[in-house]
Amino acid sequence: MNVLTNTKNLFRGAALAGLLTLSATASQAADQTLRAASLFDGDHAYSKTLALFGDLVNEYYDGDVEIDIRGNSELGIEKDYINFLNQGVAIDYAIAAPSNLARFAPSVPLMDMPFVFRDLDHWNAVLSSDVLKPLEDELLEKADIMVIGYAGGGTRNLISNKKISEMGELEGHKMRVMGAPIQARIFDAISANPSAIAYSEVYNAIQTGLVDGLENESASLLQYKFFEVAPHVTLTQHSITVRPLLFSGKSFRKLPEDLQQAILKAGKEAGEFGRKLESEQDAEKLKQMADAKQIEVHPFEGREQLLELVVPVQDAYAQELGAEDLLQSIRSK
Repeated sequence: MNVLTNTKNLFRGAALAGLLTLSATASQAADQTLRAASLFDGDHAYSKTLALFGDLVNEYYDGDVEIDIRGNSELGIEKDYINFLNQGVAIDYAIAAPSNLARFAPSVPLMDMPFVFRDLDHWNAVLSSDVLKPLEDELLEKADIMVIGYAGGGTRNLISNKKISEMGELEGHKMRVMGAPIQARIFDAISANPSAIAYSEVYNAIQTGLVDGLENESASLLQYKFFEVAPHVTLTQHSITVRPLLFSGKSFRKLPEDLQQAILKAGKEAGEFGRKLESEQDAEKLKQMADAKQIEVHPFEGREQLLELVVPVQDAYAQELGAEDLLQSIRSK
């Protein structure tokens, strides 16, 4: 576990709860305090993005802002962060998967729908544009949560306790998926047997045979040691993660206008940093685990068939949401 400290940033993990280790400058009274939470330790791309955001806010704001980041799931999991941001309590900003926003804004998971991005260039082009603004507006209206930047960049693959390399081996595969309904629909369409299970329960669910695996990126596979119970990684490359950098609307409105402007500018830049960092780390961590013989990596034969199978599901989902034009905008970017 890392503790990130400088004159304006503090990263505290669960093992250090209640322990304050501040420099003389940071311990002085600050004009403002912005609080954040992360599932991960200080080395993870999300945590580094949250910390950089704090540095940038202080760079752009003519005043002192203390940044307090609680890591290693000290404040719960991402669905808890969303509740905090919605209520304007406990934290002011965080990074979270769009699926965790579905209960407030059902259309938002469309930005993270499996197989929606062709490749990293397509993904980055969408996130660098204003294509997703309708989803941002919906989230702000229904949840009072702002999107101030886009991180992410991990490539998600199947992680299993058995080898999967083609359609026949995928059929009936019991796998954990995120809670947004579109996730289950997509994997059902490609013949798997998906079920939504709380992230904190996944390791035990694989261990007890409730599921055979999950889908995730390399950082989470390594962080949570899923390879101990599911050492097979199948390169379906079904998603490139979109991880909005979120800020509580209730917290934002309490801040002075110049600090608000600093936050908006810092959010965009921190998101760009996070995307670059995570996409680089993803491949490195996959290789690290393969070299250490912690995982076996398998190509998937017939990935083109997967892409064909999911298009009708994507289209139907977008139609239900009244988001056909948005889906087409994403595809055509």
